[in-house]
Amino acid sequence: MKKNKTHSGTKKRIKVTGSGKLLRRRAFGSHLLTKKSAKRKRKFRKDAVVSANDATRVKDLLGA
Repeated sequence: MKKNKTHSGTKKRIKVTGSGKLLRRRAFGSHLLTKKSAKRKRKFRKDAVVSANDATRVKDLLGA
């Protein structure tokens, strides 16, 4: 039986923590930043946890 391959795009974007949580980058933080507040821009720097609904699909892509 053939092995499943890890999805290259997903492995570059998602980080798995020691406890098994999946971290992703936040959206909307790359351009048009002048109109966004400093507080909002600070929050974009932090990683976000992948939602439970998507986590199972992402784990399949990572082969975890």
